[in-house]
Amino acid sequence: MKNTKKLISFIMVVTMILALCSVSALADGEAFKLGGTGPLTGGAAIYGNAAANGAQIAVDEINAEGGIQFELKYEDDTHDAEKAVNAYNALKDWGMQLSLGSVTSAPANATSAENFADRIFALTPSASAPTVIDGKDNVFQMCFLDYPTQGGASAQYISSMGLAEKVGIIWKNDEDYSTGLRNSFVDTAAELGLEIVAETTFAAGNDTDFSVQLTEMQNAGAELVFLPMYYQPASLILSQAAAMGYTPKWFGVDGMDGILTMEGFDPALAEGVMLLTPFNADSEDPATVAFVEKYQELYGETPNQFAADAYDCVYAYKQALEAAGATPDMTNEELNDLMIEQFTTMTFDGLTGTGMTWDETGAVSKGAHGCVIENGAYVGLD
Repeated sequence: MKNTKKLISFIMVVTMILALCSVSALADGEAFKLGGTGPLTGGAAIYGNAAANGAQIAVDEINAEGGIQFELKYEDDTHDAEKAVNAYNALKDWGMQLSLGSVTSAPANATSAENFADRIFALTPSASAPTVIDGKDNVFQMCFLDYPTQGGASAQYISSMGLAEKVGIIWKNDEDYSTGLRNSFVDTAAELGLEIVAETTFAAGNDTDFSVQLTEMQNAGAELVFLPMYYQPASLILSQAAAMGYTPKWFGVDGMDGILTMEGFDPALAEGVMLLTPFNADSEDPATVAFVEKYQELYGETPNQFAADAYDCVYAYKQALEAAGATPDMTNEELNDLMIEQFTTMTFDGLTGTGMTWDETGAVSKGAHGCVIENGAYVGLD
């Protein structure tokens, strides 16, 4: 027993020494300081926490390899632009050299301006509005753009797969994310001859009762309803449609990823919902399988697209830093120039796509795949 206690004490001492050594190494500037802001609390917390968790898994894996080292820090912005700037400034004071930007588009519009002014390179996992990168040569995206890509691609997918002849749209008119998706969907639908039989909108403060919108969809004979929105209002729409016996096909966007784990929502109501996503947790790809298993082990749930995109961001940084021969003692301005050069010339394979490239605007080129919710899980349609 005494020997056992001595062994346990010895292990604890060694562990403490290793931990202190690790902290010391970080303090000595042997790791790149990587920071990001996201909604870690509040209604959009599922997105921010997923991104932070996915990034942390990548950092831990990379650090364990013993080459390039990262120190990761996320600050809570509660999905609020003003708070996001405060969070960004806290990261800047911490010594952030590279940025994961912000998780959602409204905060990212604010923080990306700071990234540009401070010459701190940013690669956001999921802020998909074009305004996030517009006019900012050092702000890049891992997710595909809302307007030209996801909205239009959704219309293209619905048309090419023959999912419906009569389509309705419910969208949020005071949100750039939803408005942009709706606009590109409508433009592409017109080009393809896809008939939109009804459109209705809502805004913040008027987003709990969708009976009027759903009745209009039903009366117009919409066989499929496009929902370019986040999962919170979508969950109410699905619940209220079921209650009134309206059962069209539903087609969502990446912001709906998270609805299955929403507290108080019956996942059965989302059965059959389709959406485009660059990530499918049910994929048999070995890298995806390993990531999903690690995420479930650590966090007790299946990772969504936001987690996978953030994971890819960290590995993309690793590839770019290694190719550039960058070192942690470089200034953020030096790293900024190197990252612009690397990201506009490299090709990257990750969980959310293979052969990914970026143009000079910071937009990524990657494929989107159709998924459908079956038995409480996303299943590939392609």
